[in-house]
Amino acid sequence: MSTTDTNTPLINTRDLSVHYPLRGNLFGKKRVVRAIDGIDIQIPKGSFFGLVGESGSGKTTLGRALLKAAPVTRGTAQYNDGEVDYNLVSIDGDDLKEYRKRAQLIFQDPYAALSPRLTVRDIIAEPLEVMNLTGSRDETDERVREIAKRCRLNLEHLRRYPHAFSGGQRQRISIARALVSNPRFIVADESVAALDVSIQADVLNLLRSLSSEFELTFLFISHDLSVVAHTCDQVAVMYLGRLVETAPTRELFASPKHPYTRALLSAIPSLDPDDRGRAQKLEGEIPSPSNPPSGCKFHTRCPHAQKRCSEEEPPLVSGIDNGVNQVHDLTEHKVACHFWRDL
Repeated sequence: MSTTDTNTPLINTRDLSVHYPLRGNLFGKKRVVRAIDGIDIQIPKGSFFGLVGESGSGKTTLGRALLKAAPVTRGTAQYNDGEVDYNLVSIDGDDLKEYRKRAQLIFQDPYAALSPRLTVRDIIAEPLEVMNLTGSRDETDERVREIAKRCRLNLEHLRRYPHAFSGGQRQRISIARALVSNPRFIVADESVAALDVSIQADVLNLLRSLSSEFELTFLFISHDLSVVAHTCDQVAVMYLGRLVETAPTRELFASPKHPYTRALLSAIPSLDPDDRGRAQKLEGEIPSPSNPPSGCKFHTRCPHAQKRCSEEEPPLVSGIDNGVNQVHDLTEHKVACHFWRDL
């Protein structure tokens, strides 16, 4: 057990890496997929923290590593909510069981995430029964009804099966299942990507409301920057398993520092005729994580790349004019680019 002040992040990682071994080639050389490589990230308590990047950048792997669902190759990851302080790399036994109650996942696809053989009541109640969080069926039913109501589900829905519901309703069921164990940390992995735009706003507003009501901390993984702008307090941008920029949301959208972030933001559709045609096209595809480029991982696609970029990997440093050293302020604007001041 441990106590902490409000300035201590809920999640704090140093050099966190997840590498998956590949079979050797004809010459017997072993290779690895560097899914995430050297991640330093701090997620403040009670925040809605966004994680963005192209497919294959490592967003989901980072979320899984923080849930103790992916094997960590190197580095540290600490969870500290003021009551418990866990090392997520070495956690096991009873501590891991306790952490499972405090950290939950909302899946991307609401159609595949729910068992068609269970009623909504049984789906939501399953975590309570598996974790032995209630002492009787009546207590379980009471908790299920309470959380269903908070997630805007009607009580008559509890007797039905998932096939009877729309995508938005199914996602609310998934949210209720994630919240029924009273967690502190939620990883929402593309949790609105499969929904119609008209339903996305409703689910996002629900998540924000629940975050405030239950004092939750969210890691919100998304490829949709317009959704992130509407929802998140802070944003981290990933590219090929590395963080290239982190900042408060308004600061990031108003003044992006990294060329990759600028390209992503320029691709957001706009209704302003003057903004059309200004998207910065990225040449080529994201390199393979099993054979990443040397130096800055983005230099093979960066229009501003110089010789130094291919030789030296830039650290994540303060993105202010006089920032020269690595910083640890949780709300600081940080960027990993040698020449961001010249852009």
